[in-house]
Parts: sequence; structure tokens; C-alpha cells
Amino acid sequence: MRGINWKILIVIAILVSVILFFELSGLDIVLQDYFYNFNDKRWVVDRNNRLANIIFYSGIKVVFYIFVIALIIALTIFHKNTIVQAYKPGLVIVLISTLVVPMVVGGLKSATNIPCPKNISRYGGIYPHVTVLHGFPEDFQRHENIKCFPAAHASGGFSLLSLFFLFKKKRNKKIVIYFSLSVGWLTGLYKMLIGDHFLSHTFVSMILAWFLILIVYKLVSRYFTVDGLPDGW
Repeated sequence: MRGINWKILIVIAILVSVILFFELSGLDIVLQDYFYNFNDKRWVVDRNNRLANIIFYSGIKVVFYIFVIALIIALTIFHKNTIVQAYKPGLVIVLISTLVVPMVVGGLKSATNIPCPKNISRYGGIYPHVTVLHGFPEDFQRHENIKCFPAAHASGGFSLLSLFFLFKKKRNKKIVIYFSLSVGWLTGLYKMLIGDHFLSHTFVSMILAWFLILIVYKLVSRYFTVDGLPDGW
């Protein structure tokens, strides 16, 4: 258990480092400029493009919800099934993670009050560029509470990193890591291309998801025997 505590501390350090990097580098604005046409005043991808929305946003959400419902059914109705019993610790970790990660990230979005790219004046909005460490100017009158940081929709994909604890072979663990990161970043990139998020929003969401998953793993390990983290993870 001491090993997992150190890994949690390392992830916290990485999270703080990433936030500071984006605060000091200005990379968010530099990158987001490439996704916005200043002449036509529009984003690279039209948010009203139904096909892109289905593939990279709403479709992924539906599949995610179906997956979570399937987990709940497996652990309740079919909890005596031999396969479910064999993988029960991992299934519990995945279920809790897929519920907790989006909920926590969504809660943080409501609390941070940070505008999306589409909201700031640089890209046609009415808000100044606000970050975690640089808040609204004192003379700015806010019209409403903005909910944009971290990236909540991408967090659903990143919560699937918990599948790491469902499999026993290192090869399978790597596969689900690549799969989960792909799902999270596909959603995150789409939201960047339509002006809904900066790169830092998705990065923080990813690291925060892994932090929460490690916490879930630590708690579940008190009640079930769960395969530990291999060296290097």
C-alpha cells in the first residue's frame, strides 16, 4: 500500500506541474489560434456538423452510458456468474471510477468558473482569458458562472483507464491504456476544434482521472484482492 501512496503523490506533483506549465507558457492560446479563423470568425470544425458530433461526442457518450449500465447489471443481476466473480475486484474499480471521475470533474467545472475559448474576447466572446491562477479582473462584471475547466466530457473516456485493473496480462493492460487515452483525446480534440476547451483543460482532466482512479484502487484494495501496479506504472 505504501507503493500506491507514492504513486498518488507523484500524480499530484505531475498535476501541479502541468497546471504551472500551461499557466506560464501561454501554450493554450498559441495552439488555440490555429483552430480559429480570425478572418471568418469561426472555428475549424462547425459545432453544428451532425456527423462530427455523433462520431466524436454524442455517439461516444451513448456508448459510455451503455457500458456503465452493463457494469451495473453485471455486478447486481449477474453477480453470481463465474466470470463476474473472477473479475469482480476489477469490475468494481471500473464501475466506481466511471461514476466518480466524470462527477468530480463536472463538479470542478462548476466551481472553477473558467471560460471556454469560445467565450473569450480573443475569439469573439465577451470574457477575458481566465486561468486557474489568473482570475477575472476586478472591474469585469461577470454575466454568469462559466463552466469549462477541466474537460468533463473527455473525463468519461479517461475514466476508462480504470480498465487497467480489470486485466491481468501486461499486454492487455497496455491495450486498454491506449484505448482509453484514444477515446479521451478524441473527445478532447473535438471539443478544442469547436472552441469548447483549451489543451490544458483536457490534459488536467486526464491526469485528474488517473489520480481519482488510483484513489479508487486504494480503497477497493482494502476489501478485495486486486492485482497491484507493475513496476514503471
